Amino acid sequence: MAQQHGVAQRMAACKETKRTAFIPFLVAGDPNLESTVEAIKALDAIGADVIELGVPYSDPLADGPTIQAAATRALQQGVILDKVIDVVRQVSPHISAPIVMFTYFNPIMARGLETFCEQIKSAGASGLLVPDIPLEETTEIREVASSHGLDLVMLATPTTPTPRMKLIAEKSMGFVYLVSLTGVTGMRGTTESRVEGLIEQLRETTDKSIAVGFGVSGPDQAKQIKDWGADGVIVGSALVKALGEASSPQEGLDALKTLAKSIRDAI
Repeated sequence: MAQQHGVAQRMAACKETKRTAFIPFLVAGDPNLESTVEAIKALDAIGADVIELGVPYSDPLADGPTIQAAATRALQQGVILDKVIDVVRQVSPHISAPIVMFTYFNPIMARGLETFCEQIKSAGASGLLVPDIPLEETTEIREVASSHGLDLVMLATPTTPTPRMKLIAEKSMGFVYLVSLTGVTGMRGTTESRVEGLIEQLRETTDKSIAVGFGVSGPDQAKQIKDWGADGVIVGSALVKALGEASSPQEGLDALKTLAKSIRDAI
């Protein structure tokens, strides 16, 4: 059985050893649940430090076309929340990277906050990220998540005013997720240079780890973000595309491994 750590502990350990955290994101159930299990194990073996697992959702506000398409494919196969929790339960004893569940608030509300947190924690999740909950409404969810030993990771964006960014950094657990661009997730050829300034701005307000995501498509951008001083690099759409849009699940896994390894090696 692999040793698991909480998200905050893992990020702190990376910082201590001057290792830039590699944080991949997958949509559960695309191309199928078995591939999701294999992909998580592969990412852990390649050296992922934290793994974000997305619950497929029909109205994903923050997600661009690649992740929306993956979520639609998963939903069409009947991938519901219980099946995603089963994936976590199945895979968590075999990996060392903590899993952060990425879900919109509706599935949590439908289940009940207490029950949801209890279920994902007992399955082996270490953290939670809910992109459609504004800062002002996170008090209860943070308290309940925390009482179950879950880190609630929060998002800051390029348009977040400085005082608000400071509050988000204060309230975020595990790490601060810095969105590198305005808009939805997706691959970009270049990363906006103002990310460097945003990282510096956050550094002045917090000593928590800062991970940058949205628009990271490959090793060059990942290295650029590392060089700008980020503690972690989050990669979603590019990995989701590699895994879910290949001609077969095996080819998808191979493509995912190749891309993930190139990013891990770059940072």
